[in-house]
Amino acid sequence: MSKFCFLILFFISSLLFSQEISKETVTEVLSTLASDGMKGREIGTPENDTAAQYIAKKFGDNNLDYCVGDSYLVPFEYKGKVVYNVCGIKKGNTEKTLAFSAHFDHIGTTDKPGDHVYNGADDNASGVTAIIGLADYFKEKKSEFSMVFMAFNGEEKGMKGSKAIAEIPQLQNYYKNISALFNFEMVATVSQFGPNAMYMTGDEFSDLDELINQNAANNLKINEDPYKRQKLFYRSDNVVFVKKKIIAHSFSTVDMTKAKHYHQLNDDLSVVDFDNLTQIINNFGKTVERLNPKTFAPIYTDQVNFN
Repeated sequence: MSKFCFLILFFISSLLFSQEISKETVTEVLSTLASDGMKGREIGTPENDTAAQYIAKKFGDNNLDYCVGDSYLVPFEYKGKVVYNVCGIKKGNTEKTLAFSAHFDHIGTTDKPGDHVYNGADDNASGVTAIIGLADYFKEKKSEFSMVFMAFNGEEKGMKGSKAIAEIPQLQNYYKNISALFNFEMVATVSQFGPNAMYMTGDEFSDLDELINQNAANNLKINEDPYKRQKLFYRSDNVVFVKKKIIAHSFSTVDMTKAKHYHQLNDDLSVVDFDNLTQIINNFGKTVERLNPKTFAPIYTDQVNFN
């Protein structure tokens, strides 16, 4: 092989490799959000503001445009304080839009001695890491779809942030063009279905999971919701957009029958499988690349409750 051919192959392989988000990046983002210094990211605290600013910086690093005004920080009021959602847009070749979301707030701290920080590594630093990872994945790519990335605040207090951002007048045209919203909620662990797999809440309400599986890259698998009795579809931020009749589901890996870290002090980095999360982010990005705005049109069944 000539030196010139070798250099060309090296350049191509480097380019392909650079399209993926690294485990180091995933670890850095999640570890920052779930650090003791963030003090559990409870809405209304200075640390919650710090988390919002950190996410905004990551959106800037990934060359997203602002959703509203001249900042990724989208303010709303909570108990007399100004708090923030974070929103960024990547414009594609069409107005058809895919939305990626996750909430970044958690439940703060406790006065108990010893470990007193509810780090929220799985809930939901992992979900925010997923959407930042996807923004990173598409940073240098030209997409057929436009993309909206939203980090919601106040989910733990009744979905305050998603309810606020859903009603912003300047964003209504974007919402009208959303083909699907993917809300990531607790994706730090390997699911009961094994690695490289998630489940979709409310799978009986649309064909979104089937369409994703038809286009899945590297054997990524979206499974049916195994916890239907818990009605998780109606318990996370996706439901705010369901009420706008947007196809919106949450995607998770957490085993709700066995998870001992949910809203507990041990929801820290020790529960995170960084290899699996990195794999899921990259394979989800590759899957999204295969979707065509002309043919990707998930629909709701008649079983969904829009109220």
